[in-house]
Amino acid sequence: MTIAELQLALPEIFVLSMACVVLLADLFISDERRGLTHLLALLTLVFAAILTLRVMVPAGEMAYAFSDTFIRDRFGDVLKVFCYLILGGVFVYAKHSLRRAGLFKGEFYTLSLFALLGVMVLISASNMITVYLGLELLALSTYALVALDRDSKFGSEAAMKYFVLGSLASGMLLYGMSLIYGATGSLDLATISQSMVVGAGDSMILTFGLVFIVIGISFKVGAVPFHMWVPDVYHGAPLAITTLISSLPKLAYLALAIRLLDNGLIALHDDWKHMLAILAALSLIIGNLVAIAQTNIKRMLAYSTISHMGFMLMGVIAGTPEGYAAAMFYAIAYAIMSAGAFAVVILVSTGEREADQLDDFKGLAKRNPWHAFLMLMIMFSLAGVPVFLGFFAKWQVIAAALSAGFVWLAVLAVVTSVIGAFYYLRIVKLMYFDDPEDRAVIEAPVDFQAVLAVNGVAVLALGLFSGGLISLCVSAFV
Repeated sequence: MTIAELQLALPEIFVLSMACVVLLADLFISDERRGLTHLLALLTLVFAAILTLRVMVPAGEMAYAFSDTFIRDRFGDVLKVFCYLILGGVFVYAKHSLRRAGLFKGEFYTLSLFALLGVMVLISASNMITVYLGLELLALSTYALVALDRDSKFGSEAAMKYFVLGSLASGMLLYGMSLIYGATGSLDLATISQSMVVGAGDSMILTFGLVFIVIGISFKVGAVPFHMWVPDVYHGAPLAITTLISSLPKLAYLALAIRLLDNGLIALHDDWKHMLAILAALSLIIGNLVAIAQTNIKRMLAYSTISHMGFMLMGVIAGTPEGYAAAMFYAIAYAIMSAGAFAVVILVSTGEREADQLDDFKGLAKRNPWHAFLMLMIMFSLAGVPVFLGFFAKWQVIAAALSAGFVWLAVLAVVTSVIGAFYYLRIVKLMYFDDPEDRAVIEAPVDFQAVLAVNGVAVLALGLFSGGLISLCVSAFV
């Protein structure tokens, strides 16, 4: 271990150190001054972003550390910066929600920072052991976060389901990794890829290993038919936690798919592209159709997530730099849109109950026109209405699927997008054309309103000027 290697992992070391500092400092901070913990967590993200940008790897280059188990490249650096931005927004949203629910505790920030560390390790993994280490650190942190409200029977049930099914997924992924290791004799992703190119390893064992790895990835992203945990976890978790798990982990799971399938198993592309195509198609169909029947907005957005993960997988299917860039653009866009959508749900909620029913949004435009307009833009973006961010994200992944020869999947994506627009536009109809059932004034802290305004406007601005973000994603795979 050299100084140069430690410098490459400096953002991860800093986040780990600050997570421990926040954990210890919170012991001496009273409940009345819990905002200091919040401030420390935000400062951690700011300085982590500075450290990442300060030593950002040039496009097309990469650097390895710790016996080639850790990689720094443009893909990882760009994804990490967006992780900091999204988690920073989630922290601001969560403070208001947790304080109102009586759950404003230091454990939320400590576990969130450890989850971020898991995301960062996963993004920079170049060895199957590192992949698993980052994945489990993220998973264990989110299991605990879902159960943050110990007095909620729905939260406890959701956490148990999440833990059991997540452990099953991790076990399948680990079994697939062991089969790949048995066939190639290596855990290093680059070495595995080279071994497959020269024809090393039993093809039957490699195929079995690939199947279990794809199943593990599908569980994590919530693709059909491995989606059963998503609606229950979204519904049972506190709103602040749902906002977190609906956004940040999606970037990590994109990295999981690209690191394993491209960096390690690209020689089996002809096999895994068809597996992912079927998973994407099922996710698009089931996610959109079942979402129509939901009356709970958290469950509706959960099934919406399933369909959006189908779109993200369409970019990965291509197995090309352009396809991966499209998938990366989609994951970032979805994380921004999802965080904004749940932020509006937090805004409309009260101290007594969450605004998790669709009817809670009736007449929102008459109660608060500005926030209704922000929700309208976010719903339009999720539906893929032109000029908004979601439209260009869908355009990119559909183009990637067409370039890979999956015309039927591209057509299915367009059709299911039209179907999905129904339940997004239903929210707009309730906000603008129905009378409000509750005329109480909606109040929120200034920082919450400011971040939500930036989030809402971003889905329009990043759509109108999407070229810059697309170029940034493309540069990550040059």
